[in-house]
Amino acid sequence: MTTGASTSATATSPTSPGSVSTPSTILRTVDLTKDFRGFTAVNAVSLDVAEGTIHALVGPNGAGKTTLFNLLTGFLTPTSGQILLRGDDISGRQPEEIAHLGVARSFQITSLFEQMTLLEHLELALASPTGLGYKFWTSRKSLGRFKQRGMELLAEVGLADRSGVTAGSLAYGQKRALEISLALANDPALLLLDEPTAGMGLEDVDRTIALVKKASVGRTVVFVDHNMHVVGSLADQVTVLQSGEVLAEGTYDDVRNDERVITAYLGESGGEHG
Repeated sequence: MTTGASTSATATSPTSPGSVSTPSTILRTVDLTKDFRGFTAVNAVSLDVAEGTIHALVGPNGAGKTTLFNLLTGFLTPTSGQILLRGDDISGRQPEEIAHLGVARSFQITSLFEQMTLLEHLELALASPTGLGYKFWTSRKSLGRFKQRGMELLAEVGLADRSGVTAGSLAYGQKRALEISLALANDPALLLLDEPTAGMGLEDVDRTIALVKKASVGRTVVFVDHNMHVVGSLADQVTVLQSGEVLAEGTYDDVRNDERVITAYLGESGGEHG
């Protein structure tokens, strides 16, 4: 099996709330908890994400991965605990506020405008920080200033030759590539990817692995994925969640050989599938 961790670490317990983060920590949660009417989806999760790394969140269905993502990006408000971005508490802030702090996210389910061209998607994404992106009556001439950068971003994900076609005409893997380009539009320091390879065939999976590696240069990536080939190919650090809690943490090789993880998550699959 491919092993992708570029740094070695011993599997550890989650960071204790009283510990001091290293200067390289870009994202930290402290006892982060989310309750839904008596059901605890995320339970006292303490997590450190080192700047410039690729960090994977894995676990069985219902482990709390997507809820954690929604907390980190402001789509849900924590019941208790803290979320620290470069040491600043962003707990409970709105998604647009968090985005302006340099955090971008892609979603598990594609959310594109089917009748808009790829370049139009990028132009709107690039215009949004200026306010133009929210003015749907804005002229094409006004958005034209973003064309060059939009084409550069499409080229980065291998879609420059499709810039004039509508998003609805793309194959599934190409739609996911477009979404990654949209997430990169405002050059985030922290990129969160929710199931970037979900529903893909092997060829698209390998293409997306290469794309995420390219996108990670100069930034930090946190991603959720059930495909352990993807996790092994990309992750410097892996956090395993079970029932809303951190079960294990370490390099890919560390966690895939952890008996608790094998029992709770990998089961009889031997680590090939989530």
